[in-house]
Order: sequence, then structure tokens, then C-alpha cells
Amino acid sequence: MIAVHFDKPGGPENLYLKEVAKPSPGEGEVLLKVAASALNRADLLQRQGQYAPPPGASNILGLEASGHVAELGAGYQGPWKVGDPAMVLLSGGGQAQYVTVPAELLMPIPAGLTMCQAAAIPEAWLTAFQLLHFVGNVQAEDSVLIHAGASGVGTAAIQLARMVGATPLVTASSQQKLQIAEKLGAAAGFNYKEEDFSEATLKFTKGAGVNLILDCIGGSYWEKNVNCLALDGRWVLYGLLGGADVNGPLFSKLLFKRGSLITSLLRSRDKKYKQMLVKAFTEQILPHFSTEGPQRLLPVLDRVYPVAEIQEAHEYMETNKNVGKIVLELPQ
Repeated sequence: MIAVHFDKPGGPENLYLKEVAKPSPGEGEVLLKVAASALNRADLLQRQGQYAPPPGASNILGLEASGHVAELGAGYQGPWKVGDPAMVLLSGGGQAQYVTVPAELLMPIPAGLTMCQAAAIPEAWLTAFQLLHFVGNVQAEDSVLIHAGASGVGTAAIQLARMVGATPLVTASSQQKLQIAEKLGAAAGFNYKEEDFSEATLKFTKGAGVNLILDCIGGSYWEKNVNCLALDGRWVLYGLLGGADVNGPLFSKLLFKRGSLITSLLRSRDKKYKQMLVKAFTEQILPHFSTEGPQRLLPVLDRVYPVAEIQEAHEYMETNKNVGKIVLELPQ
């Protein structure tokens, strides 16, 4: 089969398509013939040599995919049949023509969605769902500050926060991104290049601050985050795009707010946790991708590339211009 490959860590120019052995499903697994796979920041970090896959995971890039069940592992007795369309959360391996996956991590593709739209759901939406509900304990009436509000996780988190009656606020780097975030349901958006998002957040909340922050930036934002956090607020850190170092009195400022700093990653979670997450998401959230009306959820796609243009796709993601997901189509 064809898979995305790189021989040494470095820039996008190191990526190419390589013929590799097609995997076989083990017990309790299925083989998925991949139609599309979305790009994630983790792919860029892995390509740069900064984010190794978890032990036992494929070293091929790709944390989510859509396609059709091609083969069932020995003794599999579950509901999935060969030919069924499905989408899946992966620890790696999605940017290839075939990938093996524990059957419990497969999700049905909502009616009316294309394979490319479906590929944009698993990693981003399960991350947003996990951050809001499993980690951040979001409540109706909460105000939620979502950094990188126009990213895949950001566009999902806006819609999921709205769905529970919370008020989503976002930061982004351009007016165009803020407008799209507001169309998706953000109550307000702040261009961090042009204004202090912390002051703008405090102004919007009439000085109270936000109850929950979803933060993929880290170091460079710590002081502004604590400044606009409400008393007893929760700050959920899930990425370090702004660096890992903190300089200054983080603990005393956080203690003064009685704030909680919670960290979370999804890729390294164990299979049992991911099964629980997938089951809850499938039951509670997935139906809303197919239903018409104000509660309808929508994966946001920015661009679709043929997988042969993998270098261009990585280069584009590194410009930070995308709104929503960048998707790769695999040859069928």
C-alpha cells in the first residue's frame, strides 16, 4: 500500500509517498480502507522529531481517517461488516491506504456527510468533546474562552459549548477567522495580534472572567489566561504552541483566583479511555451532525489535498491560515 513517509526529521520537503506492507487486523481489530485522513498539529511535530507515537502505535502519520471496512480480524463478532463506511480515531497510521484499528474505536459516518467531512471529525471533535466534558466539566451558563478558535478543535469546541448552553469566546489571528467563529456560534472574538484578549475578555464578562479556558498555546499566554480566569475557574492546557516555559508568579496568581490548571492529551490515552470517549460521543453528539435545525453540528473544512501533495498540505498548515481542517484524499 501507499503511505506518507519521511526518512529523517525535518521540514515538509522530507515527506514523500512510499510503498509499505499492508497491515493485517489482529483479534478484535478491523482493517479500514482509507478514503481520507485529516492533518493535525501532531503530524507536524512528529515530522519534526518532536512527538513520537505512543508505544505500539504505527509510526505512519495520521490520527484520524474515514473509509470502508475492508477486513475483520479473527473471531470478530461485532456489528461491523465488510463494506461499512466508518470514521476512526487513531494513534497513528491514518495517512495510508489501509490502517488497522480496534473495532470499538470505529464510528458510523453521519448521514449526509462526505468522506472528507467525516475524516475531519474524529481527532478534532473528540478532543473538543473530551476537553469540555471529561476534563473541563463544562456547565450551562459557563463562559468558555477557546484559543485558536478557528482551528479544527476550536471550531468544534464553539459548537459543542453552544450546545450545552455555555457562552463561547474565542481568540484568533485575523478578522476573517473571527467572523467564521462567530458564524459558528462564538459570542465574541478577539484578534490577539491587535488587542489584549485578556482585557477584552474581562470587558465582555463585566469583570467576572471566564469559567473555563481551552488552551493549546501554553507558556506565552499564562499571565493573560490567569488574569481573565474567573474565581474557581478551570484552565485546561492541551498544547504548547506558545512554548513550554513560564516566567513569573504563576502559582501565586492562580492561587489567588482559586483556579484549577488541568493538562490533557488524547493520543497517549489508553484504549479503554478512548473506547469510553468514542461511545459517549457516538451516543450524545454524532446524531446532531445529521439533524437539521439550530443544534446541527458541522465539521469545518478549509482545504482538501490529494495525498500526493502532502508537502504542500504541511506547508499550508504551517502558515496558520487555515480555518477548520485540512484533509488528505487517498487514492481509491
